[in-house]
Amino acid sequence: MFNYLTTFPGNGQHMINEDGVLKLARLARLKIDKAASIAAAAKLNSILGYVEQLMKVNVEGVEPMSHVHGSTNVYRADEVRPSPNPDAMLQNVPDSSGRFVRVPIIVE
Repeated sequence: MFNYLTTFPGNGQHMINEDGVLKLARLARLKIDKAASIAAAAKLNSILGYVEQLMKVNVEGVEPMSHVHGSTNVYRADEVRPSPNPDAMLQNVPDSSGRFVRVPIIVE
């Protein structure tokens, strides 16, 4: 199925070959030549090697977290407030047309 992804016997390490890079490039609609695919395969394999190291880290007893610092958002309580008066808001704009604010054209 994944003939571009090779598992080396014994260590379970996954390696991606040049054909895999070319297939990924084609799926992403990128043009890439053979030399670039060789370089990309080497870089991807170094990333896969690092991920393999991370998978071996013992995280037993470590609480899952979404970020490394302990700060959290402080939310205000939801409360119903009256909406601003549109007529009063329109008195503060430099140019209006009916109940709309008129702004200068920025894209021609």
